[in-house]
Amino acid sequence: MNDNVLLLKKYTNRRLYETEKSIYVTLDYVTDVIKQGRQIKVTDAKTGEDVTSAILTQIVFEEARKKKYLLPAPLLYLIIQYGENVLTDFFDKYLEQTIKNYLLFRNMADDQFKKWIEYGESYSKIDPQNLTTLSPFKNLFDLFTVPAQNNEKEKKKS
Repeated sequence: MNDNVLLLKKYTNRRLYETEKSIYVTLDYVTDVIKQGRQIKVTDAKTGEDVTSAILTQIVFEEARKKKYLLPAPLLYLIIQYGENVLTDFFDKYLEQTIKNYLLFRNMADDQFKKWIEYGESYSKIDPQNLTTLSPFKNLFDLFTVPAQNNEKEKKKS
């Protein structure tokens, strides 16, 4: 089995047992493990049945309870109303990929914004003689100049 997968056993008293460290753990512990990038596999100690999805669902609901909000009420009504009939395919095929794409594009946008900031900071250090080709973009670049330089410009104008 993959080294990144933490094996847990679920006992009838709802306790979770971590097999690597031979300790009982809480849902908060499991949540932290998942946030660190590990996956889990939970089996029922008595039957050997894979109950990973049930534990992951329980974690999601506990996190929602703590924050008082996770999914909007209309979506929850749809999940309850249509359950497996309509939503199973959506959750299996599209939701995971949609979230992965969202995270990918969010990271790409963050990286691009950081590059714009860096470029704007370096723009303020460029010799004005070399900027004639960039004059159409001057207003955009001025958004990223250091505020102290703007104060000096205002003092010179006065």
